[in-house]
Amino acid sequence: MSSEGDVRDVLERMYAAWADNDADAFAELYVEDATVVMPGTFHRGRAAVREYMAAAFAGPLKGSRAVDEPQDVRVNGDTAVIVSRAGIIMAGEDALPAERERLATWVLSRRDGGWLVSAYANAPA
Repeated sequence: MSSEGDVRDVLERMYAAWADNDADAFAELYVEDATVVMPGTFHRGRAAVREYMAAAFAGPLKGSRAVDEPQDVRVNGDTAVIVSRAGIIMAGEDALPAERERLATWVLSRRDGGWLVSAYANAPA
């Protein structure tokens, strides 16, 4: 698989973990010192990502699914940047409401032969 394919595979595995409400599998796709920035939210470190997602999966995001459509994927050596259109489809919804659509930026790093998320940020589209 190409580097771009390997990078896209990280997102696929992430959303499989989301569909399973598996905060451990989700967080394992982040480097130890990852950062996550979303409107009103900042998390530093894999443990913080795991804690946040575990609470979300047990509460407001239970039964939800995430969508993420890469618009631009750039791989340069051991770093990759993905810009995507993303959002969360809540339990009982069939489609992503326009007001919850986001533009997301992912920064991935190749470590020990695999790709992991180093930084993630999103903002309203």
